[in-house]
Amino acid sequence: MTGIDWAALMQVGLHGLGMQPEAFWRLTPVELRIKLGVQPGAGPLTRTRLDELARAFPDVKKEPKIG
Repeated sequence: MTGIDWAALMQVGLHGLGMQPEAFWRLTPVELRIKLGVQPGAGPLTRTRLDELARAFPDVKKEPKIG
């Protein structure tokens, strides 16, 4: 079987986690995985990681458009 097993996910979300249907459907896939303990959160942003991101994505000032 391929795809998403919605019945199983709803069973876990509604019965296992005790969620209301509207709360279940508002979750993103990542949030559901975290709630289920499948994927841990990213953790705090360290100074080292911030420096890596700053080098990879430097701030660039754009010249204002005239005319």
